[in-house]
Amino acid sequence: MARYPSGVTIVTTRDHSGEWWGFTATSFCSASATPPLVLVCLAKTAECHPAFLTAESWTIHVLHAEQEELARRFGTRGADKFAGGHFVPNADGSPALSDSCTTIDCDASVRYDAGDHTILVGEVTDARMNESLPAVYFQRRFRSLQIP
Repeated sequence: MARYPSGVTIVTTRDHSGEWWGFTATSFCSASATPPLVLVCLAKTAECHPAFLTAESWTIHVLHAEQEELARRFGTRGADKFAGGHFVPNADGSPALSDSCTTIDCDASVRYDAGDHTILVGEVTDARMNESLPAVYFQRRFRSLQIP
């Protein structure tokens, strides 16, 4: 799979006590146009797995190349993922990144067992974009798009 280029996202939510949780995901895609559904895959061993199993909503942030450190932090077990002040609470109190390429708010739709992962399917409730180009992960390295 290292030979397959993918975008880089972080996915965030809050649990029922209000604690923020998140993870880095390169397995993200559109699942349906009507209704608008997207999916991400989460390892069952992730510290945040229990929070996402019960979350009513989550937010997917498509990262740009300058956010490599953030992607690495969200992919590191035990790291203080929300350090640095880049996140603010959105309308439902979940953490939202202010400067991602694209921000997609989702209501939980379906969760599927997939071996050592859980597939989280969310119905898109809102999406915001800016002009920055997304990061690409290829051959275990972060890369930037070059558009002529």
